[in-house]
Amino acid sequence: MRAAAVLMLGLAVGAATHVAYFRCHRPPDPGTLEGQLAWMRSELGLSDAQFARIRDLHEASSPRLRALAAQVAQMQAEFAAFENTRRATDRVDFVGFAQFVEARRNIDRECLDSTRRLVMAAAGEMTPSQRQHYFGIVAATTPQTGPTTN
Repeated sequence: MRAAAVLMLGLAVGAATHVAYFRCHRPPDPGTLEGQLAWMRSELGLSDAQFARIRDLHEASSPRLRALAAQVAQMQAEFAAFENTRRATDRVDFVGFAQFVEARRNIDRECLDSTRRLVMAAAGEMTPSQRQHYFGIVAATTPQTGPTTN
């Protein structure tokens, strides 16, 4: 009886330790800034000082990039409204659409400029070999530019 109790207690403690260890060592969510920065740190072999400076750069630019993302979402909604009006009435406000296209181009340009500034600032904190690897990753994951009305 006592041996069974000790065995059960050992199994319970072992299972609890296993769960606690893996919860503490779970990788950050790749959908978050922290998760993406942790991946960057690991992939590029950043030192603690490099990681801290790059994290600061990303955190400083985050509000501006979020605001631009909100503007892009608003532009997508406006485009959907133009398309719905066209389908429903078979009419197009060409002046309004031209203004929309110009505004969308300006936002796209701001997004590209903000992203380039962040990439270049982060690259400035890296060694030449890290920078080369980083630029390879950025180039491979950068979508090709397409129509500004999508």
